[in-house]
Amino acid sequence: METQLDPMKDDLPLMANTSYMLVKHYVLDLDVDFKSKVIEGSIVLFFETGSQYRKTGKDCCQSHFDETCKMRASESCHIPMINVSTCSSKTEYNDFAASGKEEEATSDENSNHSNNEQASGISSSKDCCDIEDHGNKDFLLILDCCDLSVLKVEEVDVAAVSGIEKFTRSAKVTGVSKDLENLRNWIVHELVTLPADRWKEQLYYFTHCSQAPGCGELLFSTGTWSLEIRKSGIQTPADFPHAVRIWYKTKPEGRSVTWTTDQSGRPCVYTMGSPINNRALFPCQEPPIALSTWQASIRTAAGFVVLMSGENSAEPVQLQEGNLSWYYYVSMPMPASTFTIAVGCWQEVKQQSFKQKAAVGTNTEFSLPSPQTDFRWHEEICGHVEYPCRFQNPAARLQAVIPYRVFAPWCLMESCEEYLLQLIPQCLSAAYATLGTHPFSRLDVLIVPSNFSSLGMASPHIIFLSQSVLPGGSHLCGTRLCHEIAHAWFGLAIGARDWTEEWISEGFATFLEDIFWARAQQQLSRDEIKGQQELKALLRWRRLRDEVQNSEEELQVLRPKKENTGEVSESGASVVKYGLRAEKIFMQVHYLKGYFLLRSLARTIGEVSYLASLRKFVNKFHGQLVLSQDFLSMLLEDIPKQK
Repeated sequence: METQLDPMKDDLPLMANTSYMLVKHYVLDLDVDFKSKVIEGSIVLFFETGSQYRKTGKDCCQSHFDETCKMRASESCHIPMINVSTCSSKTEYNDFAASGKEEEATSDENSNHSNNEQASGISSSKDCCDIEDHGNKDFLLILDCCDLSVLKVEEVDVAAVSGIEKFTRSAKVTGVSKDLENLRNWIVHELVTLPADRWKEQLYYFTHCSQAPGCGELLFSTGTWSLEIRKSGIQTPADFPHAVRIWYKTKPEGRSVTWTTDQSGRPCVYTMGSPINNRALFPCQEPPIALSTWQASIRTAAGFVVLMSGENSAEPVQLQEGNLSWYYYVSMPMPASTFTIAVGCWQEVKQQSFKQKAAVGTNTEFSLPSPQTDFRWHEEICGHVEYPCRFQNPAARLQAVIPYRVFAPWCLMESCEEYLLQLIPQCLSAAYATLGTHPFSRLDVLIVPSNFSSLGMASPHIIFLSQSVLPGGSHLCGTRLCHEIAHAWFGLAIGARDWTEEWISEGFATFLEDIFWARAQQQLSRDEIKGQQELKALLRWRRLRDEVQNSEEELQVLRPKKENTGEVSESGASVVKYGLRAEKIFMQVHYLKGYFLLRSLARTIGEVSYLASLRKFVNKFHGQLVLSQDFLSMLLEDIPKQK
């Protein structure tokens, strides 16, 4: 085709400098306003010093600045310039800001701020490559951010929290406590590194630390794709505040959320898996390596239900003036891009008492090895960072069907009860029989508004389904449900280290939806199931052939970065190749090529051996990020004769 790909427009930049500072936990405190179509509030980020800085020390920061200039060459880049010696404390900073002339920011997208909507006398703006003119080179924290109005950024005084002294005892031994700023960072370090069996205590202190007062405003500027924060006189990531609060609000046109009405005509808002991920919902670190936990308190008017990626089934708390507050949390670290929220007048679909619940079971004729035989892999030490892992929980390992709920607009409740509610336990049980332990403790399924551009989307603890799957009866609804359930293992519990390898998520989910659905259909014989799968393979082949013939070759490659797959810059910044290309939203090539690759391997190796290898892969790599070669290498180790 004649259309040429433009990397400056087609590649999605991941700007966050995760090699220097890495977010470990987010605390969101937000209000949802349907009148203004704005989500407003604060987010507190808790950091650890990044691996690159720990390896190379403060000398790394200069190359970081050079790299930032290159990354942002295509956009107008401004850094607030101030006299470091004049602004060494909060009091001096405020005096300086008050004495200067107010200069109106020219744009929300590219502007300088001293924590006001207007840049309050922070001198002139200069290109970021002139940052050495400070005299001292301040460290610059870069977060991924787009379509947000950032109002204020401040350091959080975690040392002011009652009972926090328990985290400072070892600091006194090392002498850290002599410097209050270092003490605050030490407290955050102790908090984010608590062992997994103290996760409830950790969550308690995250909550209270996030509510601690501010202890100094930080300078910031916003660019097209980023939020840049610095503290005068702080030159290294180790000395930079490790607990930062950002006050902000979304914009109605923000690309991470959709404001619309549901099928019953009531207002709602939800995240829809935008190509830019969640950076227009909250400032964050988008690179996959930034695995973090989160918790959120969401307030909205009475009558609305808040669903979110969270381990708990939140119950609303009544506030004054008729508002409700909903609280969710997760204890398993995952990329910020997997965070999902949906607020609307959803109704929970429940089984009518006069109807018998469908028996949970699987197709025994289409037999596959039981996951019970693979508990020897469960007993190994997990390879991921420490968190309360269900693979190490004996009760969770035996749970074939996790607790689930179904939500929908009022007008679709009957259809959901007729098909969806009956299918969920069958599909969950089939998935468990194939791959073993469910990575997540519960599941909500929501029928999203009609403008949802896909058939489904999986996030931790929640699945969005299109209304389009309901009229198709049990088959269409069941296969799509199986596909999204498969993402709990491939896409969420196991993520791609490089997002350009999306086939690791979508190829596996497409392949596994057939396996799960075969087990879920109790009434079909083995021959009927095989015939069904062959027909689907033929239809997929025709779709793949059409896409290959009618799309740019570059968009068809499973590993577009080739030998550079998985590589990032020194700061941790990178790009998602062709991530902003409009056609990619509608393309199935990564689903289908991945599916046919896995189908071919299964036929070559034998389905029983192949599925056993898949379970072994899940048990070895859950909670981690992988590349293609991780899967292929392990597969060939198990079956050396095929190497």
